[in-house]
Amino acid sequence: MGQVTVEVNGRPYEVGCEDGQEAQLAAIAEIVDARVRELAPAAGPVGETRLILMGALMIAHEMNEAKARLAAARSRIDALEEERANADEKAAQALEAAARKLEAMASR
Repeated sequence: MGQVTVEVNGRPYEVGCEDGQEAQLAAIAEIVDARVRELAPAAGPVGETRLILMGALMIAHEMNEAKARLAAARSRIDALEEERANADEKAAQALEAAARKLEAMASR
């Protein structure tokens, strides 16, 4: 099991992780640290725990918004794929109809 020392708002924290995940954990901790440092001046004299909680809640909110945008984009992609499939079907039907007309004209 890996161990990483991360720093959030100037304080070190020892965090365990799976072997090989140390760099990813450190990168994620930098995101949390940046958000906490951004909040600290506006939050005033709140405790460390509350400040970290506020930062985590803001990150979770952004993640939920991103998930909602992703779901909307996937839904739009599905709708576009269905429209394309319908257009392909209509084009195929039009080509078949044209081919039948050409064959009828050629047989006369």
